[in-house]
Amino acid sequence: MNGKQLKNSILQWAIQGKLVSQDPNDEPASVLLERIRAEKAKLVKEKKIKKDKNESIIYRGDDNSYYEKMSHPIIKTT
Repeated sequence: MNGKQLKNSILQWAIQGKLVSQDPNDEPASVLLERIRAEKAKLVKEKKIKKDKNESIIYRGDDNSYYEKMSHPIIKTT
């Protein structure tokens, strides 16, 4: 196994949650992301931070795959 294969294996294990033991008491990532979104909205309202220009939301589609929804899609023209 060369260095690149080892790196890819480690990344794959990390994605699958196999590098450290998983705590069943941890909240789902979706709940954490929603709390972060709410906190950012509060800070924007208090004018402590600026609103993201290209805010996005990760969601699970009907096909059970994950997608990213952009609030302001970037349109590229050629």
